[in-house]
Amino acid sequence: MDWPSGPLEFQRRFVPRFCPWRGCPQHRLGPGVRLRYRLHGRYRGHAARPVPRYRCLACRRTFSKQSFACSYYLKRPALLPRIAAGLSAGSAHRQLARSLACAPSTVTRLSARLGRHALLLQAHALAHCADLSEPAVIDHFESFEFSQDFPCGVATAVGVRSWFVYALDPAPHARAGRRSARQQARLDRRPARDHHGGYAGSFRRVLDLLHSLAPADQPIRITTDGHEAYRRELLRHPGRVEHCAVPNPKRGPQGAPRSSQARFRDAAMFPNDMLHLLLRHSLAHHRRETIAFARRINALMERLFLATAWRNFVKLASERKPLPITPAMRLKLADRPWSWSRVLARRLFHDRERLPAVWAQLYRREWLTPVLPANSRHDLARAF
Repeated sequence: MDWPSGPLEFQRRFVPRFCPWRGCPQHRLGPGVRLRYRLHGRYRGHAARPVPRYRCLACRRTFSKQSFACSYYLKRPALLPRIAAGLSAGSAHRQLARSLACAPSTVTRLSARLGRHALLLQAHALAHCADLSEPAVIDHFESFEFSQDFPCGVATAVGVRSWFVYALDPAPHARAGRRSARQQARLDRRPARDHHGGYAGSFRRVLDLLHSLAPADQPIRITTDGHEAYRRELLRHPGRVEHCAVPNPKRGPQGAPRSSQARFRDAAMFPNDMLHLLLRHSLAHHRRETIAFARRINALMERLFLATAWRNFVKLASERKPLPITPAMRLKLADRPWSWSRVLARRLFHDRERLPAVWAQLYRREWLTPVLPANSRHDLARAF
């Protein structure tokens, strides 16, 4: 995957490849077509660094080198990699705000920007993936949206050999389990939300994404647990799928030896189980009994996409083994482990990436949480 080794702000030889304005005919150029532009002066940016400006000869608009940087339109660009590292290290927004001497709303706003960048980076990486040849393990990671009255699963598809996280897809569903009369009355007073197909719809969308990565003449190979929604959806799905189901066996008391069925299930689902353990351990809003849970499903997915970028490109596949290799390196998407500065090396434009429909909706923050009085969408003209 063609990706700069350092932040764009420090690159001396920079040549714009397209016009950043969406309505310009030179915004999406074909391979081998060069952007027609001319220099249009320069200005002093952060740290008194000269930033060149350009004029597009097609739309006659002007833009600068900074238009292609992740720190575009930011007053404190140094916060971006530090907030990304802090969120992946288990810090909550107010903890980061105290450590970085900024407002908690600044951390929340930059967290959303980082999540959108990580979503686009995931789509960019999938576009450069070779044909999907390894099996994938699919399971749902359970969390909450706004409160425990609104549970939400997130389908995760992880490569068996590379441990690369291929897909995330939300699956809101109804609250299960026992409820007191007070809890039921509170749940009845709250507005209903759209489940977008629940587990079955989420699983179907992940299958569609994996089929788009696999060769046309080959089936995809997946492993799941014994969830009934998976079985029903596989019967209806038109694509070719080789499915291995490993139902969750009954477990004995804590500390009891595992049965042979439990050992087989844990070995088959290990890549996904390990990802879920990392998410529980490394993200403050997914810990048990936390007060840092996500208030909106869009924010939940943005932080999960950021954790996916950390898992795929930054974190080593195994920290116990001395071999410094990441899941992205196993798929030939990277040549070395990335730092957060490299993850944020350049800006990605959502209308230049091939996004699945649900990812495009999450990018624009179109999934609503009805219990909230306001659901702001991402419709800024000059930001991403």
